[in-house]
Amino acid sequence: MKRDSIYYQIFKRFPALIFELVDHRPQAAQNYRFESVEVKETSFRIDGVFLPPEGTTPRVIYFAEVQFQKDEGLYHRFFTESMMYLNRNQSEYDDWYCVVIFPSRSNEPSDTRTHRIFLNSDQVQRIYLDELGTSNTVPIGINLMQLTIAPDETMAEQAKQLIERVQLESTGTIPKNEIINIITTIAVYKFSSLSREEVEAMLGLTLEETRVYREAKAEGREEGREQGRQEGREEGREEREAEMLKVIVPLLFKTGMSIEQIAQQLNVDLEAIRLAAQQNQEK
Repeated sequence: MKRDSIYYQIFKRFPALIFELVDHRPQAAQNYRFESVEVKETSFRIDGVFLPPEGTTPRVIYFAEVQFQKDEGLYHRFFTESMMYLNRNQSEYDDWYCVVIFPSRSNEPSDTRTHRIFLNSDQVQRIYLDELGTSNTVPIGINLMQLTIAPDETMAEQAKQLIERVQLESTGTIPKNEIINIITTIAVYKFSSLSREEVEAMLGLTLEETRVYREAKAEGREEGREQGRQEGREEGREEREAEMLKVIVPLLFKTGMSIEQIAQQLNVDLEAIRLAAQQNQEK
């Protein structure tokens, strides 16, 4: 499941959702913009930076990291990237915060001492999605993020319940159809092996009428085409290699080299050399 892509879409469309997770809410929260920012002259890329709208004071930047896999180097990388960004953009902010989102505490790096100056400060907040409350008690935006960690066996039911909430409750400034689009995206990615009809039945929606379904399926088709092209290139490479061995192996045999020596010399699998030798004998 492509959670990085999903969270990029969630925060890009609804940047104010980040403030439902943290303990502070800046003025003009709805007008923040979400960007993926490259720190120039390095190989670092910050996945999520929430930039304040023009004219607001104080200008507060929020760095966000969504981490669903155990990564012991996460804090080393995240705080380094964030500090480098702050250093290179000193005139663009008055304050900053970091938000790190985990599905559960078990995904957090075990070393929380090395970076304790950050982790124990009020400028860094760690969020554990499975500790935010049940789906019927949390705001819709948080419920949407919790859907990304739902087990396969309960995800469909949770998605349907969330869709019902969206249709019945106020979603504030967030358009209801946009939230349903994100729910659709999560379902399509999570159950990529299902047909359109099966996903429709699961969610109670007509997915072919939604933009997200078309985009997700188009991406799936492109991935399929790319895989086919890759497989075709691989098959072609194997055919060319087999033809080359048919010519080279007999010549190397004449020098007195063994099959093992030829395989080592050509850096080719031993079985491929045996097959080429056998085909040469059958001629």
